[in-house]
Amino acid sequence: MRRPFDDRGQLFSYISPEQRVPTQHPLRTIRELVREVFRDLDHDFRILYFTTGRPSIPPEQLLSALLLQVFYGVRSERQLIEQLDYNMQYRWFVGLSPDDAVRRGDRGVRKRETLPIRHRESTTSQNTNA
Repeated sequence: MRRPFDDRGQLFSYISPEQRVPTQHPLRTIRELVREVFRDLDHDFRILYFTTGRPSIPPEQLLSALLLQVFYGVRSERQLIEQLDYNMQYRWFVGLSPDDAVRRGDRGVRKRETLPIRHRESTTSQNTNA
């Protein structure tokens, strides 16, 4: 006998995204390594970002998303944003909860392009002041 189809369009779960990723999945190990590197870079990130103004995309999330783009061969940032919007594993790796909004547009591209420039400017000015 066929059970009736019950379309459950709403997402409500007591299971965390952490529990949805298999324990032996390679992204678990990579995520731990990446988080260690981010902890080491935290001081540098604090220097690069202003303390006033509109909050930006955390560089940890931006860089994590770009790693996913490379690992999974996502062809464009538009497709990456689309995947981040509905792929629970991607959201977990980047550090987004199921309810967090994914920012759209080309802001990520511009932010990524300015990151090394601002870092070079800050290190150059520190070296000249010494």
